[in-house]
Amino acid sequence: MANFPSDFRWGAATAAYQIEGGAQEGGRGLSIWDTFSHTPGKTANGDTGDVACDHFHLWESDIAMMKGLDLKHYRMSLSWSRLFPNGDGVRNEAGFAFYDNLINGLIAAGIQPLVTLYHWDLPQALQEKGGWESREIIEDFGTYAAAVAEHFGDRVKNFSPINEPWCVAWLGYGIGVFAPGFRDRAKAFRVAHHTVMAHATSVKVMKEVRSDLKIGPVINQSNYIPDDASNPDLIHAADVMDAQGNRWWTDAFFHGKYPEVLIAEFGSEVTDAILPGDMELAAIKNDFVGLNFYNDQRIGVAEPDAEGWYDISALFGLKINTKHEGELTDMGWPITPHGLKNLLLRWKRELGERCPDFYITENGCAYPEQPDSDGRVKDDRRISYLNKHLDAVAQAIAQGAPVKGYYQWSLMDNYEWAMGYEKRFGMVHVDYATQKRTLKDSAKWYSQVIASNGATVTGE
Repeated sequence: MANFPSDFRWGAATAAYQIEGGAQEGGRGLSIWDTFSHTPGKTANGDTGDVACDHFHLWESDIAMMKGLDLKHYRMSLSWSRLFPNGDGVRNEAGFAFYDNLINGLIAAGIQPLVTLYHWDLPQALQEKGGWESREIIEDFGTYAAAVAEHFGDRVKNFSPINEPWCVAWLGYGIGVFAPGFRDRAKAFRVAHHTVMAHATSVKVMKEVRSDLKIGPVINQSNYIPDDASNPDLIHAADVMDAQGNRWWTDAFFHGKYPEVLIAEFGSEVTDAILPGDMELAAIKNDFVGLNFYNDQRIGVAEPDAEGWYDISALFGLKINTKHEGELTDMGWPITPHGLKNLLLRWKRELGERCPDFYITENGCAYPEQPDSDGRVKDDRRISYLNKHLDAVAQAIAQGAPVKGYYQWSLMDNYEWAMGYEKRFGMVHVDYATQKRTLKDSAKWYSQVIASNGATVTGE
C-alpha cells in the first residue's frame, strides 16, 4: 500500500489545442498548429485540431464528468490566439469570456486549475514576425503573461508559463516534426534560450501583477542510460543528451548557466543568443517544478536504420541507437517506472536545500482500446502503467523527494499533435464522430485512487 501526503494533489491534464476545437469560432486567431496541421504531409491522416474533442462547446458536461470522477485538480492551458488573436495587445473579449466561464465552472465544481499559458499553439501572426527564433518573443510573452495574471489571477493561483520548452525548441525547430517545422540545430538552440528567457520574464511580470501567484516551469525529462556503462562513447553521448534534454533548463533556472558540454561541443550556436544579464534573470526563483515523465531513454550502439521518430541524436553528431526493446506502449515507448523515482531522487540529491516542490504534471500512456459490445473500455494495460508509476512516486516520497501532486495525462483521448487521432492517452474514451465520452476502466480505477488518497496503489 502506497502512502501519499494528506494534501497531495490528484489531477488530470489536457491542452487547449488538443481538446478545444472551435478553431474558427469565438474570435480565435490562427495558431502555428492550425497552419502546420493543414499543411499536407505534416500530420497522420492530415488530422487537425479544428474540432478535436469539441471542448469549446462541451466544457460544462466535461466539468461534470471530472466532478463525477472526484478530480480536485485540473491542469489546462490557455490558447494565446483565442485571447489575443494576433499575439499583440488587442484582446478578444469573447476568448476571455470563454475561459472565465470555464475557470469559474471548475472552481464551482471544487476543481482547482493549474493553468499553462503556452502549450505550443503560438499565434501565427507572431510566427510571421520570427516566432520563438526572434528575441521579440520574450517581450511579447511577458505582455501576454501579465494580462493573464491581471485577468485570471484573482481566481487561479497556480500557473506554468511554458509546457515542455524542449519540445518547442527541438521538435519544432530541430527536427521539424512539430510546428513550425524547421530542421536547424542553431535555430533550436536559439529558441531554447528564448524559452528560458520568456519563462523568467513571465514569472517576474506575473509576480509584479499579483504577488500571491505560485509559478513554476513544466519540463519533460528522462534518464539517458548507456547500454554499456564502460563505453566512453556511450557515456559521452548520454551526457550530451542529458545536457540538452534535462540540464539545459535545470542549470538555467537553478544555476544561471547552460551545460558546459554543450558550449564545448557547439560553441557559438549555444552562446550567440545570450545577451548580458540574461543568465542572471534566468535563475529567477520558481515556486515549484512540474515534471512530465513518460520513459527513460536508451543510449546504445548505432545500428543500420536505427533512427526513431523522436531520435534527435543525429543533430548532435551522435551515432547512437535509441530504439527501445521489451514491452512498449502504443507510442513505441518503454515502460520504466523506476526512472521516475530515480529522476525525482536525482534532483533532490543534486539541488539539496534548493530543491523545490515537484508536481508530476504529465504521466500516462497510449493504448488503442475501444468500447466492447457492452460499451465498456477495458484498458488494464493503462491501469498497470499508472499503478506502477504512482508506486514509484510513493517510493520517491518515502525517500524524501518533495512531490506534492500528480496530474495524469490525459483526462480524455485527444489530438496527439503530429500523430493526429491515432494515439489514445485518455482515461476517458472519445468517439470523435459523435463526441461521446466513455469512462474507461482506468478512469474508474483512478477515481478510487483519489478517494483513497493513493492507498489503493500497489505498484505490482
